[in-house]
Amino acid sequence: MTHQILYRGAEAEIRVSTHLGKDVVQKSRLPKHYRLPEIDHTLIAYRTREESKLITEARAAGVSVPTLYDVDLLGGVITMEYVKGRRVKDILNTLPEPERKNLCILIGKSIALLHNHDIIHGDITTSNMIIADGRVTFIDFGLGSKSIELEAKGVDLHVLMEAFESTHSQHPSCFHDVFEGYKQVFTGDADEVLKKIEEIVQRGRYR
Repeated sequence: MTHQILYRGAEAEIRVSTHLGKDVVQKSRLPKHYRLPEIDHTLIAYRTREESKLITEARAAGVSVPTLYDVDLLGGVITMEYVKGRRVKDILNTLPEPERKNLCILIGKSIALLHNHDIIHGDITTSNMIIADGRVTFIDFGLGSKSIELEAKGVDLHVLMEAFESTHSQHPSCFHDVFEGYKQVFTGDADEVLKKIEEIVQRGRYR
């Protein structure tokens, strides 16, 4: 069995492996040696369980996410489908304008489906979306949570706005197109979410 490491960060290691004859991705939370072992084990198990629950709930909400195959709470390992596609980050700037607009609208609709079920992704960037089979698949719910608050939904979208500004600044209409899709699907008051985003932008300016 080969284990190709895709990413290693401070919190987790992501690697390609095999499970029951399928190519899979395994996300392993890394132990923190500065914490007491019993606290570390409890935190790893809790965060692993919460992330897997969010992925399951996102799928039930109609959002494309990797299929979960196994969740090991003691080891802090989530084994899931290896979605073979391209990151939105890597292709967005090269798409023709109509395709880019359609993709952004589709992203907005998916975020609205999450928010309709009070799922906060926590790290919506174009690195955490994969285009495969004509769908946008959302990955890495490690910073996710559940919240009914407009503030949390505004922050979620503001993270994406900043990702567009830093990585895709030559296409300033991207976030507008995302929000166009969001408004089409969000069952709450999208204008109030937009006000929250504007408030967050203003707070950032006056820090």
